[in-house]
Amino acid sequence: MTTLSGTPVAPLLARLFAEAEANPPARNPVFAGATGEEHQRMMRSKTDYRDFYARLKDYALPVSPEVGGLLYMLARATNARAVVEFGTSFGLSTIHLAAALRDNGGGRLITSEFEPAKLARARANLAEAGLADLVEFREGDALETLAVDLPETIDLLLLDGAKALYSDILDRVEDRLRPGAILIADNADYCPEYLERVGNIANGYMSMPFTDDVELSIRLG
Repeated sequence: MTTLSGTPVAPLLARLFAEAEANPPARNPVFAGATGEEHQRMMRSKTDYRDFYARLKDYALPVSPEVGGLLYMLARATNARAVVEFGTSFGLSTIHLAAALRDNGGGRLITSEFEPAKLARARANLAEAGLADLVEFREGDALETLAVDLPETIDLLLLDGAKALYSDILDRVEDRLRPGAILIADNADYCPEYLERVGNIANGYMSMPFTDDVELSIRLG
């Protein structure tokens, strides 16, 4: 039995994923009638991302259950103790990562979210999961909140916030990524700049797609 598969975490995640599936962001008027090109523009904008994601504050925008399981497995396999997450939302990915830290014997998970209502829900969900003691919640723009007070070394980085900022967030944390550190970028197909960066071994990374939209990378020594 693991923290992830036991009570209260497993039934909580089942409920949260079901709620997210019942309330998909596609129902939001921000997407109504948008062409594929317009959708790409909204997701990739570096100027309007705060307004765009604020309009999605009532939607969980979680990783899939499969990616959640991957996060747990990678954190366990690397014996991660220091994890950074960009984009908390309702905390579903946070629960997977914190469960791995619990089963690794402890650690620190720093997660950043600029929407206060989402962060409040994430705090409540992590408390219900019994994992809040492992999580440091940072409210505000991650370009600022993840630029200070980071662990000396970071074992795992999850990028699942505003897609246009993935490379900028990597700038903030890159010098703390230990050799062999894992990077997971969700919806990476919206992040060509980031994909080009981690896809070039000369930049100190090896990378490959895990699914059509999730990029899995490691930091080289």
